[in-house]
Amino acid sequence: MESILICDDNQDIVEALKIYLGAEGYTLYTAANGAEALEVVEQHSIQLILMDIMMPRLDGITATARLRQKGNIPIILLTAKSEETDLVLGLSVGADDYITKPFRPVELIARVKSVLRRYTMLGGMEQHPGQLVVGGLALDDESKTVTLDGEPVELTPLEYSLLKHLMEHPGKVFSSRELYRAVWGAAPVSGEGAVAVHIRHLREKLEIDPATPRIIKVVWGQGYKLEKAKEANT
Repeated sequence: MESILICDDNQDIVEALKIYLGAEGYTLYTAANGAEALEVVEQHSIQLILMDIMMPRLDGITATARLRQKGNIPIILLTAKSEETDLVLGLSVGADDYITKPFRPVELIARVKSVLRRYTMLGGMEQHPGQLVVGGLALDDESKTVTLDGEPVELTPLEYSLLKHLMEHPGKVFSSRELYRAVWGAAPVSGEGAVAVHIRHLREKLEIDPATPRIIKVVWGQGYKLEKAKEANT
């Protein structure tokens, strides 16, 4: 069973999460701040981190950024509604998803399973052969790699899944709700804002000028689409 790190300085929340996740059979580790979380990751094999944002010694945003420098362990932020600005920053530096406190156990477990499933698939335990090519953008699902005009593009598992879904349907417009359901694998109870952040992150990696994107575009009032090859290259 997968190992999960719970990082929160509120002991009541930690104990509640241990009850919910322990009932699912996960191996659990805990940390009271970001510095301790980094130490646990160095010492143990962790497949998912639940990371609080506001913590002493080292906050969740800084810890997430440092973890992303080392690898792609999935990170779900635990956030209060008053921390919206920090949440956007956390998603920008590499967090995969978030859950707003107080959270419902059913939603928590659904989010955890969805993120772990995606991480496992991209980790090589399940393969889906094939290559997608849209203009100069190529995605190889056997090697889980992406190139743009022949140059490799480094993506997180979440960014890869989002791009793959868009590339499978070039020219089709998806609402934030549809993308969240397709990529995160759950109903967007409170996470549609994550889509906009990850789209922006993808643009920063794929577009020459993210402010005037040619590959991933917004259809105002409707959603996002990946331009078809001819349109993307004009």
